[in-house]
Amino acid sequence: MSVLVGADTRLVVQGITGHEGTFHTLRDRAYGTNVVAGVTPGKAGQDVEGIPVYDTVADAVREQGADTAMIFVPPRFAAEAILEAADAGVPLAVCITEGIPAKDMAHVHSYLQGRSTTLVGPNCPGVITPGVANVGIIPGEICMPGRVGLVSRSGTLVYQIVHELTQRGLGQSTCIGMGGDPVHGIGFIESLELFQQDPDTDLVVMTGEIGGDDEERAAAYIAEHVTKPVVGYIAGFEAPPGKRMGHAGAIVTGSKGTAAAKAEALEAVGVRVARTPTQVAELVVEALR
Repeated sequence: MSVLVGADTRLVVQGITGHEGTFHTLRDRAYGTNVVAGVTPGKAGQDVEGIPVYDTVADAVREQGADTAMIFVPPRFAAEAILEAADAGVPLAVCITEGIPAKDMAHVHSYLQGRSTTLVGPNCPGVITPGVANVGIIPGEICMPGRVGLVSRSGTLVYQIVHELTQRGLGQSTCIGMGGDPVHGIGFIESLELFQQDPDTDLVVMTGEIGGDDEERAAAYIAEHVTKPVVGYIAGFEAPPGKRMGHAGAIVTGSKGTAAAKAEALEAVGVRVARTPTQVAELVVEALR
């Protein structure tokens, strides 16, 4: 079993004919992802190395049975691209685009309420089920199939911590890069719920950072609903007080949103919180003994 993406994923790429869209589409297909279509308005009838291009996501769903959308659309058009995927009934949309205005994403967030489309991102590296399917830009070569689930606000930390895990022979069930924008789709709580229900995930690594209260809310959820071990890491213990650093969502107000406050909340519910990415793998080894 896999979380979010797997062998049965049928991927359509919005913005497939752009440089980044083409590069990562072909990379994901080479990894094993079933890429069935691309979308670029006005370019229907073309193809990208055998992948048919359509004008709309609805066409790709109707003609190719696409059930997952990956979005490589410029920021000013990306919110509309997410809405188009939702209107076409795609169950999962993964938006890689960064720099989308928060106002646009607020509209998207409201629009998706009550709909069947799950959004990952924006400003994220995507989702990978190692050895099976890659929907995004996570380097597949650093991943290894296994039973550790990972969810992270930071894309770079996905790469670093996955590498640390793989180096120790700790394979991953699925890795979710949720993105660090203040308004985003799937978060820690939704990801923890998926991993809790997944019989092929034995432990969850949760990587957060300063700013916001996502980690504190996740701690409360873990206390009530998660029975599997969770190992945490919070980036920003050395962040100078009062400084805004990192993602748009990394805004600290007073004592709220600091790395220390987040670690305290997680540790209070039994989550062991590493102080370095390398220590994450060490704590995972200990937790799985």
